[in-house]
Amino acid sequence: MREYLKLAETKRNLAMILGSMLLLAIASFSPLLKAVTIGLYLMAYLLVGGPILVDAVKDLFNGKLFGEAFLMTVATVGALAIQQYPEAVAVMLFYRIGEFFQDSAVSKSKQSITSLLKIRPDAANLVVNGHTQQITPDQIKVGDTLIVRPGEKVPADGTVTSGETYLDTKALTGETKPSLVVAGDQALSGTIVSNGVIELRVEKAYADSTVAKILELVQDATNKKTKTENFITKFARVYTPAVVGMAALLAIVPPLFFAQPFADWLYRALIFLVISCPCALVISVPLSYFGGIGAASRSGVLIKGSNYLEALNQVKTVAFDKTGTLTRGEFAVVNVAPVSLSKSALINLAATAEVASPHPIAKSIVAMAGLNTDKQSAAEELVGLGVKATQGGQPLYVGNAKLMRQVGVTVDLPGSTTGTMVYVALGGQYQGAIEVADAIKENTVPALHALKQDGVTHTVMLTGDNHQVGQAVGQQIGIDAVKAELLPQDKVAEMGALKAQLGPKEKLAFVGDGLNDTPVLASADVGIAMGALGSDAAIESADVVLMNDDPLAIPRTIAIAKRTKQIVWENIVFALGIKILFLTLAAFGITTMWWAVFSDVGVTLIAVLNTLRLLLIGRQEKPQKVQKTLAKVSG
Repeated sequence: MREYLKLAETKRNLAMILGSMLLLAIASFSPLLKAVTIGLYLMAYLLVGGPILVDAVKDLFNGKLFGEAFLMTVATVGALAIQQYPEAVAVMLFYRIGEFFQDSAVSKSKQSITSLLKIRPDAANLVVNGHTQQITPDQIKVGDTLIVRPGEKVPADGTVTSGETYLDTKALTGETKPSLVVAGDQALSGTIVSNGVIELRVEKAYADSTVAKILELVQDATNKKTKTENFITKFARVYTPAVVGMAALLAIVPPLFFAQPFADWLYRALIFLVISCPCALVISVPLSYFGGIGAASRSGVLIKGSNYLEALNQVKTVAFDKTGTLTRGEFAVVNVAPVSLSKSALINLAATAEVASPHPIAKSIVAMAGLNTDKQSAAEELVGLGVKATQGGQPLYVGNAKLMRQVGVTVDLPGSTTGTMVYVALGGQYQGAIEVADAIKENTVPALHALKQDGVTHTVMLTGDNHQVGQAVGQQIGIDAVKAELLPQDKVAEMGALKAQLGPKEKLAFVGDGLNDTPVLASADVGIAMGALGSDAAIESADVVLMNDDPLAIPRTIAIAKRTKQIVWENIVFALGIKILFLTLAAFGITTMWWAVFSDVGVTLIAVLNTLRLLLIGRQEKPQKVQKTLAKVSG
């Protein structure tokens, strides 16, 4: 309904503009009586300027004496009063044309953020006694069973209890590749079922779901203003009354004190008023930040306010959590060092003992061997050491170096490693070692390189792991500094030390997985939650939420912030430069009302079109700078 009304209003505005243009043309070029011509001019003026006149009267009663509508009304009514009919109509006509294109541009820019609102589910299919009934999402309760069919949005966060499907997660994560979910997997609200039917057990009510929290962030994103936006607002409050006062002096002083023609100086003053409208600044600056936030959202990044987008321009130090941020947060076998067996035989031998162990390291070895995890095992769990089993009538030990010492087996201790060593002994004989580590994300190194290109001077890894593992990972990824064996409170203290090293206008960012880094995220100038989709803690505590798990999203977002700032200042310098030039020309009577229209409407349109370049940013999967970095690293 809202879209229908908006379309109807657009058509009505266009009809008024075209009707006014026709009347203006008839009045200007047809040999009619002067009274008829004047009547046509007035009809054209009222047709196109009626809404502006109404707004001006409303502003007058509301105490807004220096709004755009009031300034345009004073200028054009004054032009009519001195019988400058064509110019009065033309000023109002071009102002309305400018408004029409501005509204279209603003609407297009806002779509970059409001398109996210399409992830809102419209309804849910609730299963009751074997039958389905349609309810609204806010009626969903924890524990309810829902049916989601192909093409429908998942209405609430839950666990798939039956069926399987590919989920389209692009609206949430920016990731174009669909995600397969089967029974036991999590399905997040806002994702779209591509094929197959799934049954879902609701884990969170709609109000607490991922989609609800994201929508709340999107709707609040423009509430937190930047210093630049606040400055422009304050500037307009002082600037507009000042130029109105100058226009009044321009109209009164020369005729009153220097015997100049009143009509000429009033005309100059009216031109001065048209030029003085600050709409280019008032519209384009907030629109630029809105466009920047929208560009980030299309890349799967939610920025909680334009102030954080601006702060990203000043980030000079970025601190990272390790596990789940720079690394996958999942153990995997990275090296196998057998003594006499083959690598696959050593893995299989260890897996037969580890197959029933719940430990993540054991699971990674079993996964490497490809064993069925449902297989029964008589292995004995040795807490803090490893496991003991029997193989071919001989004792089989799989565990750490301490276990090997206890059973009297001498092992080859490695030098520097990035992971945990698992040793294997059979019948009292050392068989070899398996290194299990938290694998580095494939885009970690390119992301760190890209950050340096974006002006970040210092990168630090803050981790709770031991110094040996921390330093090994740090050297592998090329990070500037590593601080290891840190508890959450230690990380906060380190953040304070890093802040103390920064200049007065420099900012510190922290990137964490959002689960156990809430205090550190809050302590940073810009807290960035990595891979935080579905994490309540991350969404609440972070300033920037990366809805996917890609480290390259960080430099990509900083690049968007820098591009936004560049466009903002291009608009400010351009608009003020043109305003100052034409105000000076108007004061000396060099310019005309037609040029005044360009300096107001034309400059505003150019600034808005310049802002729309931000819409192109998020449409590229990887910005050019990141692509170059990837090429350097891989080549």
